[in-house]
Amino acid sequence: MKKLELYYFPQCPYCQIVMSALRVTGLENSVEYYDIHDEPQRKEKLIKDTGRSTVPCMYIDGKPMHESKDIAAWIHDYAKSIQDTGPNKEESRGN
Repeated sequence: MKKLELYYFPQCPYCQIVMSALRVTGLENSVEYYDIHDEPQRKEKLIKDTGRSTVPCMYIDGKPMHESKDIAAWIHDYAKSIQDTGPNKEESRGN
């Protein structure tokens, strides 16, 4: 399985789109969540890594992805790949 980290804050409507995709796909427990308002050091990391302070930002194996629709689409594709191949086969393919 890929390492997934979501930088967000609860009141953000775009973050809710991503969190909904995680719930629908059953991946919500596979993600580390970082509220940038509760953890200011996470916001600083986000700015350092991406030059942006906007959320949502999903780190996928350490690589950041912005834009809620892009993240949600990736989540759905990833969940399908796990379902189709199983997590061990998915890792061996390098996806």
